Amino acid sequence: MAAKKKSSDRKYSPEAGKKVEKVMREEKRGTLKSGRSGKKVSSRKQAIAIGLSEARKAGAKVPNKKSAAKKSSSR
Repeated sequence: MAAKKKSSDRKYSPEAGKKVEKVMREEKRGTLKSGRSGKKVSSRKQAIAIGLSEARKAGAKVPNKKSAAKKSSSR
C-alpha cells in the first residue's frame, strides 16, 4: 500500500518561499528583469514564476510546472 499523504505536508519548502519573497521585493522596486529578454517584469504572476523557477534550480522543494505535469499525466 502506498503511504497516504498528510494534509500537513508542505508543497513548497521554506527556501522556495524565501526565493519568491526576494523576487517580489525586486519586482516592487522595479529592478526585476526577465531572464531571456532582459525586460522589466511588471506582472506579479510572472515574478512569482521567476522565484519558483530560481528555487527549482537551487534544488528547493517545489511542485513541477503545470505544463510539465499535464504532459506526463496525459500519457
